[in-house]
Amino acid sequence: MTAFAFQLYGSRDFPPLTHTLKMLVATGYKATEGYGGVYGDPAATRTAHDAVGLTMDSGHFSIDALVNDRENTLKTAKTLGVSSIYAPHLAAADRPTDEAGYVAFAEQLESLAAVYNDQGYHFGWHNHAFEFVALSDGTVPMKTILEHAPSIGWEADIAWIVRAAANPLKWIADYPDRVTGIHIKDIAPAGDCLDEDGWADVGFGTMDWPALMQAVAASPVKHFVMEHDKPNDDARFAKRSIDFIKDY
Repeated sequence: MTAFAFQLYGSRDFPPLTHTLKMLVATGYKATEGYGGVYGDPAATRTAHDAVGLTMDSGHFSIDALVNDRENTLKTAKTLGVSSIYAPHLAAADRPTDEAGYVAFAEQLESLAAVYNDQGYHFGWHNHAFEFVALSDGTVPMKTILEHAPSIGWEADIAWIVRAAANPLKWIADYPDRVTGIHIKDIAPAGDCLDEDGWADVGFGTMDWPALMQAVAASPVKHFVMEHDKPNDDARFAKRSIDFIKDY
């Protein structure tokens, strides 16, 4: 049976963290995935995890932190017991506008992989939608990133691929050896869950999870991470989602 993790960003509006972690254990999760909001006091966050028997196996760290605050990033990851570090996003204002720009960005990610791999961490990129939208010169950013940063892993946020009008099954098939983590996230039918930005509990939306889970079975996935970007009830999302997906 797959050990599922929970992206703690989905519980940011439902403090305290100690309550969230107890809820996750009771619901059947084995691990969490961190993000910047839980890194303020890494020792306290680690203690809270240890107290309930959860681990934080992966974490999102901003490009700024990875590049400009490496010492603190490494200290935080070590304290929390993180094994995989994923760069999670690139702000719109910082995104390249042509192929040359994305080649340079991919080369930066490749250099970061060398730094963090050398310290014993797996390093990868976590996608949103923009990476799958062709630029005016025809460049598809995700293709450029994967092909010009050959050492990085890919945490595939599958629902964002769909929101970009791309085919996640094809992308996984084209780069099967690069998928080291996945975000399990669902998209509500059109017009539903508008107060939750159109996201749904896993299994209650439009995503074809049997096909998707089968597609990633041949990939070296280390982290199966449940995520909802804006749940109006994080405990409901956590329970209904793991109850649906746990037998895959």
